[in-house]
Amino acid sequence: MAAVDREPRLRADAQRNRDRLLEVARGAFTAGQTPTLEAVAREAGVGIGTLYRHYPTREALIEAVYRAERAQLCSRVEPLLAEHEPVTALRTWMDDYADFIATKRGMAETLKAITAEGTAASARARANINGAVGALIAAGAREGTLRADVRPDDVVSTLVGIFLATEDREQAGRMLDLLVDGLRVGASAKRD
Repeated sequence: MAAVDREPRLRADAQRNRDRLLEVARGAFTAGQTPTLEAVAREAGVGIGTLYRHYPTREALIEAVYRAERAQLCSRVEPLLAEHEPVTALRTWMDDYADFIATKRGMAETLKAITAEGTAASARARANINGAVGALIAAGAREGTLRADVRPDDVVSTLVGIFLATEDREQAGRMLDLLVDGLRVGASAKRD
């Protein structure tokens, strides 16, 4: 069974405070800001002690935002497959992943430091993302629209490369379309 990020069960009011803190921090990072912990607490309408009880360091808050957004991104796979054919679901998920990566630009240095310290479960993060892509590719392979010979980690590495190489969302979209075209059944897997 895959490892799951589990938070301890909290009282309803404590859970609301925690959720609000994450929401405020996520909004700030998405907007490209690097807020102080005091600013996050103030905007969330809680005291600084409440913030520190949930997130004793800035790094803990950033890691929690990252974990929550990653879980939300990965949970999108089943609803997308229920709503769309696998190729469309995959392409839509790629756009969601682009949004996920874009919000990390303000957190990049801290996430690198956390990963270097071994605090963030980077192997778990990769496994979660690879699992989401794998589920989308497998659904397309079963339907006969996506190649079954593609490794999810290769697709994820390609996605990250696209996002790092482009800051123009329009260009990234064109590159994502090219990637999806290469994943379709009938695209050549032969190399000279």
